[in-house]
Amino acid sequence: MIRTVTIVILAITTLGLGYFAYNEHQEKKAIAIQSENNYQRAFHELNYNMDALHDKIGETLAMNSKKQLSPALVHVWRLTSEAHNNVGQLPLALLPFNKTEAFLNDIGEFSYRVSVRDLEKKPLTSKEHQTLSKLYHNAENIQNELRRTEAIAAKKKLKWSDVQVALAKKDQPSDNTIIDGFKTVDKSSEGYSDTDFGPEVTSINNASKRSFRHLKGKEISKQEAIARAVTFFQLKKNVKISVKASGKGSVYKAYSLTIYNPDTKATTYMDVTKKGGYPLWVLQDRSVAKAKLSLNDAEKEAAQFLKKHMKQKLLPVSSQQYDNIAVFTFVGQQKGVRIYPEHVTVKVALDNGDIMGYQGTDFLVAHHHRNIPKEKISEAQARKKLSKKFHVKETHRAIVINDIKQEVSCYEFIGTLGQETYVIYLSTEDGSEELVKKLKESEPNYEAL
Repeated sequence: MIRTVTIVILAITTLGLGYFAYNEHQEKKAIAIQSENNYQRAFHELNYNMDALHDKIGETLAMNSKKQLSPALVHVWRLTSEAHNNVGQLPLALLPFNKTEAFLNDIGEFSYRVSVRDLEKKPLTSKEHQTLSKLYHNAENIQNELRRTEAIAAKKKLKWSDVQVALAKKDQPSDNTIIDGFKTVDKSSEGYSDTDFGPEVTSINNASKRSFRHLKGKEISKQEAIARAVTFFQLKKNVKISVKASGKGSVYKAYSLTIYNPDTKATTYMDVTKKGGYPLWVLQDRSVAKAKLSLNDAEKEAAQFLKKHMKQKLLPVSSQQYDNIAVFTFVGQQKGVRIYPEHVTVKVALDNGDIMGYQGTDFLVAHHHRNIPKEKISEAQARKKLSKKFHVKETHRAIVINDIKQEVSCYEFIGTLGQETYVIYLSTEDGSEELVKKLKESEPNYEAL
């Protein structure tokens, strides 16, 4: 009898474990499919926007009416912004892609600058026509390479998720069509580099080049990079760490580390700068169990992590939950002013509070002492420029980057319009609208409905 009961209990336990494992597998599969679908959508939208951008630049070359030209150039600016956004949604952070991003930035700034001026009084110059013509041909080269990559990827049924893993591990996948395709796209963008955009755009570009010119410290060796990783994660001696220096053509000079912890069976990927040994980003690869921590508890873990590793105190400004991982954004401050270009992102596992990811590249690029300009209009004067239907909940002083990639001093108004929450940034100089953002709602837990 006891033997029979024992067998039944073991059978039920085995079935229960099997059911749990199956459910976990199905959840992971669903997340992977959703992630792949998002990558595919962003890639197809990038192709569509580049096609439309090429056509629209061509139309501006054929236009003679100044009345039509201005809205056409605004359309070009919008398309470059959307294409840049598409690129940002693809897993290309580890791939040298700076020439294409610079191409999109510069054409966006050029089209915006020209579109907002009075073309009746200051029509397009012959040099600006030549610039548009050159941009048209560069856009065609990029368009053709993207189409070729899309066609081959579809034919071979390649997955973007495989590209993401390959780039993170610094290994090439068995079929690297997508990676090779985007390297060719970036090479196609080289031709625009000697384009004359005019003095206004050129001065903006020189001021906004992303680099580590503000970093302090000497250049470290591979062994010193390993030592930084051990200290950063408080690792034991039994961990296995491999390190590689960034290759030629990489955006930043850095060491890439792969860390395997036999105790947790987790693999962590990390990049640190050669100059000073500052962490650029961290990504831990492990499955996350059912959430046990609240967002508030997870934020405390993220804040404690940053307090330990950052010299400057950072302010939490946003939080999101994706499945069982919380994502927090922190920004720098100077004299009570929020410095949004200096931001870091921290991912926290909600099962045990582990730091799953850290992105500090933007902070390292942007961090330096600023001369905060004194406001020329008061907060009350700026508030009068807001819609009467917009109900302000919070107000702050902030430095933000506007649509044309310039740092501007603003009043930050957080409030509601109907059922939606928005952040509106108005210039402290004249109250003009610099930026408007709609805040994302937390994703609902459908299982609890």
